[in-house]
Amino acid sequence: MSRLLSLPLIVLMMGISALSMLVPAIYAMSLQEWRTAHVFGLSAVLFGFLSGILGVALANYRAPSPSRSHLAALVAAYTVIPLMLAVPFQQGVQSTTYANAWFEMVSSMTTTGATLFEPSRLSPVLHLWRAMVGWMGGFLAWVAAFALLAPMNLGGFEVISFEGVGAGVRPGRRHGTMIVGDPRERLLRVTLQLLPIYVALTLALTLLLVMVDEEPLVAICHAMSTIATSGISPVGGLNGTQSGLAGEMVIFFFFAFAVTRQTFAGTFTPRGASNLAKDPEARIALAVVLTVPSLLFLRHWIGAYEVNTVDDLQRALHALWGSTFSVLSFLTTTGFVSSEWDVASTWSGLKTPGLILLGLALVGGGVATTAGGVKLLRVFALYQHSAREMERLVYPSSVGGSGQAARRMRRQGAYVAWIFFMLFALSMAGVASALAMTGIPFDESLVLTIATLSTTGPAAHVVLDHPLTYMTLGDPGKFVLVIAMALGRLETLALLALFNPQFWRR
Repeated sequence: MSRLLSLPLIVLMMGISALSMLVPAIYAMSLQEWRTAHVFGLSAVLFGFLSGILGVALANYRAPSPSRSHLAALVAAYTVIPLMLAVPFQQGVQSTTYANAWFEMVSSMTTTGATLFEPSRLSPVLHLWRAMVGWMGGFLAWVAAFALLAPMNLGGFEVISFEGVGAGVRPGRRHGTMIVGDPRERLLRVTLQLLPIYVALTLALTLLLVMVDEEPLVAICHAMSTIATSGISPVGGLNGTQSGLAGEMVIFFFFAFAVTRQTFAGTFTPRGASNLAKDPEARIALAVVLTVPSLLFLRHWIGAYEVNTVDDLQRALHALWGSTFSVLSFLTTTGFVSSEWDVASTWSGLKTPGLILLGLALVGGGVATTAGGVKLLRVFALYQHSAREMERLVYPSSVGGSGQAARRMRRQGAYVAWIFFMLFALSMAGVASALAMTGIPFDESLVLTIATLSTTGPAAHVVLDHPLTYMTLGDPGKFVLVIAMALGRLETLALLALFNPQFWRR
């Protein structure tokens, strides 16, 4: 095990990716799809052999800075590893280019869920492979947050940390409740602690979906997509499921694990899971889930009153559920749309504003979860700072309380959160401009930009009056979106830390 841990992280991820190709190969054999099984089996052998060669060649290599090496490997995981994952996918589809397959794997690995293919075009094995890649990408986001980004005060932890952004924590020092050791040992420890939780949540959701009469393949794909917040579906979304409202209610409960890390990793946080009710991310999410659907329902109720359909109680309840489910789904950047989302329009005669869902995806879920976006903790820091400034306007001589940690969040935390928000806005402007240069209209380029930067690929289908499809994009537009997906998953601050000269000198 020590020899394996001494290998570069990118080599370990290549080996894990090669082994994972055996799962769709076995599934293809069970379906008697021999060609697909042959493709995945040979790809597993080929890339397993390549990983072994690289492992032998780099057995004695010691990176000058393991933290820097792991951060660079994390960048490669969202851009280079999909080049390997795309080989069996492209050979399985056959009638597509390698660039399209690479786009599909980057979308899955970054848990974006943007797809270039209609569900009927892909075989069940390829649907399983897409969901698996998204599931592995979600687990990578968990491990990277606690093992790589948290010790370097990145990924949202810089809001609550007393250290500088990207400063890192020296081995042997305490970071929250963790004693920071060697990065390789920390990576192994976090992986072993989180993997049983991640697998157990996925299996539990799968079994619950099967119990409500969902097809096994759809159940496992939707379970992996919900836990990883990838929004990947073999039937094109929840409208094609057999479980109906019962399945949506089960999935709705598991969205909580993308709202706050307190739900699954209390031992990694200073306060623990026992104080979930006091967690700021959970409180903001609860306020959003209560407020936004209520306002949407009130708007449709007024419209229903004008057309004399307000007494249709069944449609009203279905419209309320569709809004509530979709709001939490997009807040966690999953992108699943409730099958009852369009009921509100037929009930009231008014169109449901999909732009609200895009704004929720922009906010994103919790820090150190599989969700993307700006993150709720940064929004809370900006809110705390704004509330304090409003208080000072009324009472200029007042002293802010709530302890040292709260004061730090209102000052330095809000400052760093504002910097990240500005970097996110600049990234939006850059990606949208690049897409516009490829010939895409401004409104469509803006929607595609936010959908990819927030890792909420399905948002493109529901925001505008006409659904957008990624299939119509040219190769330049696809390449721009690939960069946007990787940037949204990794975050801009992590990239700046990677290219920081001081970080390299350490």
